Amino acid sequence: MQVLRGLAATARCAAAALAATLALSACNNSPWNQGDESRNLVYSAMIENTPRHLDPTASYWSNDTAVTYQVYEPLYGYHYLKRPFTLVPKTAAEVVQPKYLDKQGRPLPDDAPGEQIALSIYDVPIKPGILYAPHPAFARNAQGEYLYHQMRAGELGERRTPWDFAERGTRELVAEDFVYAIKRHATTRITAPIYGVFAEYVQGLQEYGELIKREDAKLRQGLDPSSLDKPFLDFRRWPLEGAEALDKHTLRLKIRGKYPQWKYWMQMTFLAPVPWEADAFYAQPGMAERGLTLDVWPVGTGPYMMTEYAKDRRIVMEKNPNYRGEPYPCEGMPGDEKKGLLADCGKPTPFIDKIVLTVEREATPQRNKFRDGYYDLEVFERTDTGKSYLVEADDSDEVRAQYKAKGFDFEQYSDVNSYWISFNMLDPVIGWGETAEQRKRNRLLRQAITIAIDWEEYSKVFPKKAGETAQGLLPQGIPGSREGTPEGVNPVTHRWVDGRAVRRSIDDARRMMVEAGYPDGRDAKSGRPLVLNYDYYAPASPERKPEIDWVVKQFAKLGIQLEVRATDNNQFQDKVRKGKHQVFWLGWNADYPDAENFLFLFYGPNAKSVSDGENTANYISPEFDKLFAKLKNLDDGPEKQRVIDEMTRLLRDDAPLSFGFYPYASAAVHGWIKNSKPAILVRDHARYLRLDAEQRASQVRLWNEPVLWPLAVLVLLGALAVWLARRALQRRERLDARGRLVDDAPAS
Repeated sequence: MQVLRGLAATARCAAAALAATLALSACNNSPWNQGDESRNLVYSAMIENTPRHLDPTASYWSNDTAVTYQVYEPLYGYHYLKRPFTLVPKTAAEVVQPKYLDKQGRPLPDDAPGEQIALSIYDVPIKPGILYAPHPAFARNAQGEYLYHQMRAGELGERRTPWDFAERGTRELVAEDFVYAIKRHATTRITAPIYGVFAEYVQGLQEYGELIKREDAKLRQGLDPSSLDKPFLDFRRWPLEGAEALDKHTLRLKIRGKYPQWKYWMQMTFLAPVPWEADAFYAQPGMAERGLTLDVWPVGTGPYMMTEYAKDRRIVMEKNPNYRGEPYPCEGMPGDEKKGLLADCGKPTPFIDKIVLTVEREATPQRNKFRDGYYDLEVFERTDTGKSYLVEADDSDEVRAQYKAKGFDFEQYSDVNSYWISFNMLDPVIGWGETAEQRKRNRLLRQAITIAIDWEEYSKVFPKKAGETAQGLLPQGIPGSREGTPEGVNPVTHRWVDGRAVRRSIDDARRMMVEAGYPDGRDAKSGRPLVLNYDYYAPASPERKPEIDWVVKQFAKLGIQLEVRATDNNQFQDKVRKGKHQVFWLGWNADYPDAENFLFLFYGPNAKSVSDGENTANYISPEFDKLFAKLKNLDDGPEKQRVIDEMTRLLRDDAPLSFGFYPYASAAVHGWIKNSKPAILVRDHARYLRLDAEQRASQVRLWNEPVLWPLAVLVLLGALAVWLARRALQRRERLDARGRLVDDAPAS
């Protein structure tokens, strides 16, 4: 009986295996919901983490822009198609020119010298009829009272998102919302990276910051300082001289002196409107503990609104039903019409209903999903992801044929961004130093390192991330850049030879190390090896480890030991705010096409560990700062060029960074995404993109057809197993007690 049971079980297992094999034949490798390939939604990746800050006052990291520039609308934006980049109105009715006043408040002509201008006044008309996306902060009852502004402790219940509230409302955008947004930069509650810059220019903002600090202390007096619950800080209570609403739809901004770059700040989300109702709603008991904050759940007037947030997993944005449908542009550059970029002229945007952004921690699955068609744009906000595919196609005829068959045609171009390795100038070993002798010694050490880091080699070793070696801070697309010319060569690291920049020898760097007191990477006095920390803003994943190891080897040329401290970006940001970093890798995407936007990264008042600005190197030079103050008042021209050149010379001599490279740009975007024209400065691109879902569905099915012959083999093997098991079972049933077949037993 035991034998019979075993054979029966074998037959059942074989049948089950065959059934499972047949069931698998109906499956595919799609990571998304069935039928999504035919819907009007777009999939893309986020790298490593969900955004750190979605509050427009705090957000200043490129990962955030995939959300912030789709949800929020500043006063201005850039024309989607025109180059050079041209400002166009968004929530403003027009791009305005400032009126100038002297110290006595008298009007000045538009061409008045900068030193005569005491005040620049911008009177900005706001488009009427713009509505915020639906949100419970705006919900009211029949008496006009806010439904969710007086919640008590414990009343929040199980609600964890704005969409868990039964009622949602909206209201019209008004000029006062921009006033409120500017005032919020004086907050003590959240990170405000641009407060230092704005306080220099917005009339009265510096004093306003001191006022808010005092008023906030009063509000929180006697409360637990570690509590996430904080009483509503209502900025409407205190007027700000430099920002006011003249009427419902007219915003007045008063800017100290002449500051031509201010118009560019008006296209960034730092000047996106913030409704006071959002602050009041999120300030209620229990909200912050549940992640119900403006940093997680933004409230804007843009074409999209966030409907799902799963930390470090995924974010979903859907079309804002209250969006007014701004038309797609009808003008562009030569060649845009041929590329189909003007086909949607005048049509209301946005075209796509839903955007799903999924966190990817490793490059290989991210790239595989794009190659298979499951990511429409590999990384939503990045313009450099196509480079690796171009390199792969150049390296292999087979790969090139595959990519051509899939229609991969990623255009390579230059953009306005840069990568470099920098030093924390507050650090006693690698930074300024306290004495004149130590300052000289540390400067020589930094200069030696800048020679040793061979960025030309980097582009050869990592061709998928290659670029032009930088001689300064400014990419060629920024007015004032001298890249590619003899005048633009960094004499600390290069020489101009036969029409090109050639890196100085490692022997020059080693001689500097001796002069700095570190022969062969050891302190000449103590004999101890020089050990530095390398702080990197992402974990040392298998994809990143070769690059990290490459940096370690560059320092090893000089005998310097580099200890790697790789963390996620959130931990890195916390570390640099406390000044606990030493050597670090950083990059910068231009916010606007002006030299100031790069040079301010080394402006003293913006020091990260001092004022939480974007000067992560904590470079503080009175001479540099004086030149920067002059630069801000200048229009493009010879005088501004002279100032830029002198500031660049200081950075080269002081060496707070090793100028890295300007990466080649090429975005990985599939052909079924129409109207794609990637550019770092144009971050609100979601509303212009259109999806051909039928083309995608067809291509994805074609690229992911199951390979059937292994299935056929499995089916045959399964059938054979069932037949053999059945035959053996039948034979066993015919055996007598002595193991002989019943048919063969002798007659009695």
